[in-house]
Amino acid sequence: MRIVSLVPSLTLTLFDFGLTSESIVGRTPWCIHPKGDVDDVQVVGGTKTPTLSKIKAARPDLVVMDRDENPKAVYEWCQEQGFPTFVCHVRHPRDVPDMLRELGAAVGREEAAEAFAVAIEGELALVPVQGSRTALPLIWHDPLMAANGTTYAGNMLACLGFKVPNIEPEGTGYPVVTPDSIVENGVTDLFLSSEPHEFTTSEGQALHDALAQRTDQPPVVHFIDGEDLTWMGSRTATALQRLRDTLDAV
Repeated sequence: MRIVSLVPSLTLTLFDFGLTSESIVGRTPWCIHPKGDVDDVQVVGGTKTPTLSKIKAARPDLVVMDRDENPKAVYEWCQEQGFPTFVCHVRHPRDVPDMLRELGAAVGREEAAEAFAVAIEGELALVPVQGSRTALPLIWHDPLMAANGTTYAGNMLACLGFKVPNIEPEGTGYPVVTPDSIVENGVTDLFLSSEPHEFTTSEGQALHDALAQRTDQPPVVHFIDGEDLTWMGSRTATALQRLRDTLDAV
């Protein structure tokens, strides 16, 4: 089977299923895991701008895509070319187990997929009752951008027992925020991601200082691995564990 993956987290998942570069024949430059293994897989372009001629030259039996990450026009082109597609669309960690089972069936790795799905379900069974704390993940610095409560990243934090505000509910899910709007939404915990923007300690301190000028109880600032927030798939169970460890260490 020849697979082109346009989704970094699912490229990792396919390798974790036990597939190799003999089967995974196309990827994006953002497909960086597992390190070393992906070096043998041809880059066919970015998630938003894949090179269609390179996908075609790879002669895929399956193109792995994500509804939010990849353009609809690329999906439609694959349909016109007769390339079967697997399209991921998850909004919450609880959507991941069934997605993994479907992907495992599509690539003939049902047993491996089931093991990852069961591990995630075990982690989700530990989700605490929603408490009084409100979390907001920040993903970009200038302008300051967040992931709201409708996104996968937001729902990862909801699985830790936080409320996550739905800022700009009619927007894209990734609103521009300010220190004032952070305070207005009652945020008690800010999670500063390492990607797509890698927040520095000085940026975190400057943000904390700005918030301290507006409230006597500024949010606690946490620095986290951004991949734990957004790389859904085989990584989800361990990501939930690491995020919990981050909180336990505070």
